[in-house]
Amino acid sequence: MDSIYLPLHHGKAPYWLLERMKKLAKPIVYLILSEFGEKEFFNRISNPIFFQSLSNVLGFDWNSSGATTVLTGVLKSVLNTEDFDVKIAGGKGKNALDTPNQIRCLADSIGLSDEKVEKLINASKMSAKIDNAVLQDGYDVYHHAIIFSKKYWTVIQQGMNVKFKLARRYHWEVYVSNPKVEEVHSAIVAERKENSVINLTSKRSRDSRNLLVDIIKEKRFKRDYKKLISIKKFDSGFYVPRKLNWNAIETAYELQPEKFEDMLLIRGFGKGAIRALALISDLIYNIEYDKQDPAKYCFALGGKDGVPFPINRKLYDEVIEFFKEILKQAEISDFERRKAIERLKNDSRD
Repeated sequence: MDSIYLPLHHGKAPYWLLERMKKLAKPIVYLILSEFGEKEFFNRISNPIFFQSLSNVLGFDWNSSGATTVLTGVLKSVLNTEDFDVKIAGGKGKNALDTPNQIRCLADSIGLSDEKVEKLINASKMSAKIDNAVLQDGYDVYHHAIIFSKKYWTVIQQGMNVKFKLARRYHWEVYVSNPKVEEVHSAIVAERKENSVINLTSKRSRDSRNLLVDIIKEKRFKRDYKKLISIKKFDSGFYVPRKLNWNAIETAYELQPEKFEDMLLIRGFGKGAIRALALISDLIYNIEYDKQDPAKYCFALGGKDGVPFPINRKLYDEVIEFFKEILKQAEISDFERRKAIERLKNDSRD
């Protein structure tokens, strides 16, 4: 089997498609929440196969990086209304940076306490730092969305590799409180696995993470960093960062963090410092971090031309029947419903 590809695509979805996607998405979301409950909705939306399938059913490209940004935007328009108690904050670029303000603005409508709001904001910041710096896989996060209710939350992010013009999507587990760093993803959707990866989210990196905290607390970083840059050759696949935010490193020392997570919310303590610490752990103290890419492959129904693989007609028909039942119950116009069902039928014949 092959994976869903996420090549970087430019441009915007046409207005006529976006409006129809919103009309169809609303009853589907409503039915899931009303028939199966809030927890099931979060379980589904955090599942990359369901997320991709929903994007396909709503009519968007199956193999585009835009599926993430467009579907998230559509769901944001649908959910951030008085009809639902599930909300989405964040998005692409500036919207991602504005996530804390959006969380605060949406909090009152679902009765979140100030304490819960601050926990959600910290979870949002930490998830972005984890996928950008704790997991270093060659992809820079440019899209961040946190989906939350009064009880649950999850995160969907997307990173880009400009050199290879590829994207990968990070799906988080469903949480009721702030997570640890370890094994936070339900899946990572990617076209390929990378060879040079620092994966400090892995349970196999637990000893390395603990050592990183000790190095900071005991103020060994500067000494060990000098040793690191003196090494002429090493086979890590990563260069040693030459510019570091020493103020952030000093702040980390002054705070005397008890655990690895405590360092992640320090402003300026980012990719360079974490990479240097991981390399110090590996090359100086011989405590290895996990170098395996955690990305998984997300499977689709196939394509009419056999790309990425021939359509599994039996599975395709089962999916069609499932969504036809949803559409029959959905509160959308007869015209929209007939058009959507007809499109599903036509797709199954191709």
